[in-house]
This record gives sequence, structure tokens and C-alpha cells, in this order.
Amino acid sequence: MQALPRITVEVPVLGIGAGPSDFEALGTHVQALRRPQGLHLTLLHIGILEDFARDVTDWTKGTTSADEAIRQTAAWLRALPVLDGFSGTAERLLVLGGGGVAGLEVDVPQQVHEFQVALVQGLRELLDSLLVDSVDDFILGSPALGYRYPHWVPHVAVGRPKSRDRQPTEIAPLAVVFGPSRIRNGRFLPAAA
Repeated sequence: MQALPRITVEVPVLGIGAGPSDFEALGTHVQALRRPQGLHLTLLHIGILEDFARDVTDWTKGTTSADEAIRQTAAWLRALPVLDGFSGTAERLLVLGGGGVAGLEVDVPQQVHEFQVALVQGLRELLDSLLVDSVDDFILGSPALGYRYPHWVPHVAVGRPKSRDRQPTEIAPLAVVFGPSRIRNGRFLPAAA
């Protein structure tokens, strides 16, 4: 049985550093370096749409059905604006996800932060329309959304940390080029009604 896809709003990485050797040099700090083709920066994580819808139904004690939550969420995702491509700089590797993920911390332009804030505000408005009360509590408590921290740190997951040390690792500055935003696994969203 195939796992259900996770839905995110992300920007794909088009390039890191001056060439492949700059990315491969991260292997001195990271185990199981990911392939550059799949690298991305997540702007908003929805998770598995069916799980998100179940979280909404549970939170609203059935007032909002899972089908309605899926329909409205898919429509909201399809209507999101697109963030144009941009460049950023990475100078540190962070340990994320309970210690299992090494990520490049990326300094991104202000408009990227503003776009991400607008996405979270849009998510709040979506949840309000789905009759979710205490929206911020839901966002931090929904297993599907998976938020552990209210503060967004722009990063690109690149592998597993070699060290169990949780301290950031300074690296030589790398330019990171990103493409326009997209809905990851958007092809799996249900068809518009």
C-alpha cells in the first residue's frame, strides 16, 4: 500500500553554491547527503490532507466534516498566490526535527518572510471558516500540521547530522537559488467541485 502524500507549500532549490562540489562539500558535516534534485524550502506544512481533515473534524467535534475540510482546504491551496523565485545565503547548518535532520539555515529576502506570514494568516482564516475555535492552539496541537514551534526558521534539509551535538555548525557562505513557490504533491488534491 502506497503512503498518502504530504502536502506542503514550498520553493524548490535550483542551485547551491558555485557548482556541485560546493554542495558535495557539505558531506563533511552531514551523513546521507540528500540528492540536490529534491531539495526545497518549506513555507507551510499541511501534512497528509486526510489527517489534517480528521484533526479539524475531531477539534470541531464533528461540526465540520472531513469531506468539507478537504474540499475547502484543497480550494484554498489552489487559490494561493505564487512567490517568485529568489536567492538566499546559507552560513550555518542546524540540527532539526529532534536531532534527525541537518538543515542549511537560509537567510532569505524580507518578501519571503512576508509571504510565509501571509500563508500562516491564510491558514488561520481557513481554519476559522472551518469553524475551528482557538485557531493558534489547533495549529500548535494538530498532529497533521506538525508544528512544534511558533517561529519559522527558513531551512533546507540536506541530510542527517554526523554529530549528536545540537549546536549550529558554521560553514563557508553558500548562495542558494530558489524557484517559484509550488504545492508539493498538488496533483493529489481532489478535483475542484
